[in-house]
Amino acid sequence: MSNQALIFFDIDGTLLDHDKQLPPSTEKAIHQLQKDNHLIAIATGRGPFMYESLRQRLNIHSFVSYNGSYVVLEDEVIYTNPLNKTKLLELATEGLVNDHPLTFMTEEGMRANVENHRYINESIATLKIKDFPIYDPKYYEGKTIYQSLLFCSEGEEEYYESKYPEFKFVRWHPLSVDILPREGSKAEGIKKMAKALDIDENNVYAFGDGLNDLEMLKTVKNSVAMGNAKQEVKAVAKYVTDDVANDGLVKGLKMTGLI
Repeated sequence: MSNQALIFFDIDGTLLDHDKQLPPSTEKAIHQLQKDNHLIAIATGRGPFMYESLRQRLNIHSFVSYNGSYVVLEDEVIYTNPLNKTKLLELATEGLVNDHPLTFMTEEGMRANVENHRYINESIATLKIKDFPIYDPKYYEGKTIYQSLLFCSEGEEEYYESKYPEFKFVRWHPLSVDILPREGSKAEGIKKMAKALDIDENNVYAFGDGLNDLEMLKTVKNSVAMGNAKQEVKAVAKYVTDDVANDGLVKGLKMTGLI
């Protein structure tokens, strides 16, 4: 069994700061961890196509994408957990009636089921990505859907939670929630990768800040919540570091003894 550390980093608010920039101290730390022979992976709610340039810049080839629904180890897919397409299409149809559009997301891209909507524009804009979802209401045909984004105001997802128990709804923006498989989470994806690598749970580390990091930080023994995380996220982590904008990631690595 390997004694290497397997370290997972969330992207938004963890690797990237509030302006979606990679702090120089973070980049330097990642390269140092790699030089020290640790295994570095990303754990994110984003799809693989949404952070390809970041992976290239940091020389990272393993990731838990779509909140655990699409897991890649050294550029090879090792686990997938797609959404129930039949129930998703039912939800999508009902959502349109309620003026709640959604996006269909594959490993290659995402498409919206409406041509234009303020909620989509405002929430996706905060990600500062080039792959803005274009209109393609039949994008799901012949494809595997790993995650969807439902666009609705805070609290409105409760209706869908009660009607569609096949899914988990996790809010990431005041106007949008992730739709995941009921048992899906970053934690599950991490377990799959750690098992594939035969890494002991005591050598697994995770850094995050969002509500979609709750299961991950609860499950991973060496967990670090960023200083900019919500209080409920901080409450489940072993360590709480500084804000991402104040070298929080590097300070967290020092707390754990990794650097």
